[in-house]
Amino acid sequence: MEYYLVISILMFFIGIYGFITRKNMIAILISLELVLNAVEINFAVFNRYLYPEQMEGMFFTLFGIAITAAETAVALAIIINAYRCIGNIDIDNLNKMKE
Repeated sequence: MEYYLVISILMFFIGIYGFITRKNMIAILISLELVLNAVEINFAVFNRYLYPEQMEGMFFTLFGIAITAAETAVALAIIINAYRCIGNIDIDNLNKMKE
């Protein structure tokens, strides 16, 4: 159980670090996906080791995967539209969309 949690913690903090330090929207989206996947690993691991006869953690994991896929599709659509409007996907240039 400890190995899964260590991997999950590493993924979570790498995602947080990437989310804070990156300027590219695709890199920010990938960092956000790392954070969400770390949470889903935790759901599955805690369900497997604490309540192996129940399936709530697995259902939360599947629900999280579905939410993550929908969130990625919406975010990619926003990023593509931002690229079409301003020509790049750096978050520093998003203020140009207000004009």
